[in-house]
Amino acid sequence: MLTNRPWTKDVALFIARIALGVVFIAHGAQKLFTFGIAGTADSFAGMGVPAPQASALFAAIVELLGGAALVVGAGVAVAGLLLVLDMLGAFMLVHAPNGVFIDDGGFELVAALGAGALVLAVVGAGRFSIDHLIAERRDARRSGTTAHAVTDRTSMTA
Repeated sequence: MLTNRPWTKDVALFIARIALGVVFIAHGAQKLFTFGIAGTADSFAGMGVPAPQASALFAAIVELLGGAALVVGAGVAVAGLLLVLDMLGAFMLVHAPNGVFIDDGGFELVAALGAGALVLAVVGAGRFSIDHLIAERRDARRSGTTAHAVTDRTSMTA
């Protein structure tokens, strides 16, 4: 089984973070720079989203910054949870009544993105991330060793 190898989980998390992050960044940037917050809010209002101006701003910022956080692997637990909330709102307020398929306005994309964000929030960013580097340095300071020594020990087990 591939999961018996220590590096496979980290590679899978890295790929998932990049893929999900890029999609979230694209959607957040579209809301901010292509449609603008006013245009996004108008669209949200037309779909019956409550507080469309605040909802548009929340969605745009969370998707853009949360996606960037996933890509670099920084604050993945918090970013993932905020993205889950964003996708849960999209699911409940807009997409659920339209069925599964996206061509009918369905929930398949928001469900997949939300599930991926949830996995990252729970499992973490993996070894190839800023979160991991911060944890390594924190652990090294607590144990009185250098981050370099911890890195060497970690890389030997991979």
